[in-house]
Order: sequence, then C-alpha cells, then structure tokens
Amino acid sequence: MKTTWKSVVRVWGLSALMAVFQTAAWAQGAPTAGVQAEMQAAIDAAQKAQVSGPSDVKLIDQAVLKLPQGFLYIPPAEGKKLLTAMGNRVGDGLLGLIFPDSNAEWFVAMRFVKSGYIKDDDAKEWKTDELLSGLKEGTEESNAERRARGFPEIEVVGWIEAPKYDAQTHRLVWSLSSRIKNAPAGAEGGVNYNTYALGREGYISMNLVTGMKTVEAEKPIAQQLLAALDYNDGKRYAQFNSATDHIAEFGLAALIGGVAAKKLGLFALIAAFLVKFAKIIGIAAIALIAFIGKLMGRKKEEGGTPPQT
Repeated sequence: MKTTWKSVVRVWGLSALMAVFQTAAWAQGAPTAGVQAEMQAAIDAAQKAQVSGPSDVKLIDQAVLKLPQGFLYIPPAEGKKLLTAMGNRVGDGLLGLIFPDSNAEWFVAMRFVKSGYIKDDDAKEWKTDELLSGLKEGTEESNAERRARGFPEIEVVGWIEAPKYDAQTHRLVWSLSSRIKNAPAGAEGGVNYNTYALGREGYISMNLVTGMKTVEAEKPIAQQLLAALDYNDGKRYAQFNSATDHIAEFGLAALIGGVAAKKLGLFALIAAFLVKFAKIIGIAAIALIAFIGKLMGRKKEEGGTPPQT
C-alpha cells in the first residue's frame, strides 16, 4: 500500500512533524497544505529513486561509493527535494543522501566541492582553539539568516572530536556539537560528524547528522562510509600535477574554520530538529530523519525494486 501523508501523520504523530519544522505558524496549529504536499512529494520521489546497498554508487566523474548493505542512497535531485522540504538552502555540489535501512536516527549528506587541489601542509600548524573560535563566529554570522527565515538561532558548544588529518589517506575528520540558543537545560543538541576525502580537483565531504546521545555509537558508520569511498583513476590526490592543475586559494584548515563555518548554515538547521522542544513550543520532537528513513525502508518491504546505478 502506498504511503500517504495522512498515514504518516497517523503513524508518527502530527506533533512530531510540527517539532521538525518549528515555525510560528506550525506552533499555533496544523501544517499548511503546501508544507504537507512538499514533504510528501519529496518522500515519494526519494522512494522511487533510492538505491539499496550493496551497490556501487557513481559520484559524478569523481569517485565511486561502495554502498554497504543496510544503507540507502538517495540521488542528488531527490536529496535536494528532501533537504529543501526540511527548510534548507542546498546549494551546489550535492552528491546525494545516505539513510540507514532501519529505524536509526541519522543521515549523511555528501557533497563535492571543486575547489582545486588543497595543500595539506597547514595541518601540522593549526590550533584547534582558534578553529573552534572561527566556527563560533561563522555560526553567529549565519544566525541573521536563520532569524529572517523563521528558524531558531544556533550556537556552537564545542568539539565532539577535534580535527584529525591522515596525511597518508588524505582524509580529514572533525565533529562539533551545536544547540538552539536558550534551549532548556538538558535539551539534546545536534551533532555534525564531518568527514572529508581530498582529491586532485577538490574534496568530497560526507557529513553525518545525528544527536548527542547517539554520536559515539554512530561514529563507526561515518568511518565505514568514508573508507568505502574511492576516487577514480586520474582524480586522486596523489595524481596532482603542479604544471597543469589548479591549486585552491585556501588550505586544509579552511575546511574547519572557514568554509565549514558557512556550511553550518545548512547543517545546523537540520540538526535543530534533533533538539527536544518540549519546553519551547509545548510539543515533543521525534527526529524527522527516523521517519524518512523508515519510509525509505518500507518500499523494499512492500515489494518495490530499487533502481541500480
């Protein structure tokens, strides 16, 4: 049986969906028909396009992700619809989303940025305190846009995992926690667990969006997906040609304190619905990623055959 918006509301509860979007209008009543239609259309499109692991997923002309069993891949066009329905500006370079084929409450957003070859020698000199300050400042600057769009302001709390760079594999990992400003004591904050794979022409980011209570258990998932990513021949970091290739205007530290700070405008919004809103708008939040992920898995249970790449 096809999943409809009304059946989703019956199963998951209208209050859960209200907590996800957390706009003034939703706090006062039911979601508008337009919001309902947008989310339902995004879910339907993702169900039709999803790819189940194990499968080789081509990431444009750059790399291949060997999607493991138990994971679902949503292609870029459909992934953009989902993120937009959540209230985010997606921007360029989205490679798709990854959801668990289970009831786990996380997802991964993948992106390729054609920045040029990023020199990694500054990794030996960076200071994590200064990088954290840069992230906090960048988040404060982006709060103006969040206010204008009706979303709550975000603040960066601190490192979940301080930046670590592997010079042999050219992979970077870092993670921080964020929360809604003035959230009640004990409210769960959101977490972005960020992994990057450098290539010859830029970098691929694979960012796990989850909650504070589960991030430690889910770190291996992000590491597993990062290890499953392989750049195509000719696109690898080690194949850089100084005579012909473009060199990025920034170094590795910018992926943490500079470029990454601006990116929080996207992922902090997503992380916002992982916060317990009970004392803010009078309703309990259930993570939208869980309900979307469950719908993704339902298609397979109902006999659908996912497309292959």
